[in-house]
Amino acid sequence: MSKEKHHIVSYSFHTWIWVGLLILTFLTVASVTVDLKNFIVFAALLIATVKAALVAVYFMHLKFDSKILAMMLGLVMLVFIAFIILTFVDYSFR
Repeated sequence: MSKEKHHIVSYSFHTWIWVGLLILTFLTVASVTVDLKNFIVFAALLIATVKAALVAVYFMHLKFDSKILAMMLGLVMLVFIAFIILTFVDYSFR
């Protein structure tokens, strides 16, 4: 017998997360109309990261899992950010 703790998340809460994701999607589309010069890719990646975090934390139930999984996700995100920064540095000096 496992002693898993079950959690109940209401439909209204999931609906609010979905509305937040829709707003972020519209913000991504609307950011194309604003002239941000070289920062448009950074803005799009930032919005996409927030959306991915919302999906991972709430829809994939990372919030309710063990903390070691959250720490591993944090480590993966740090490595990802390092690669993105190195890519931008490489691209800017070409």
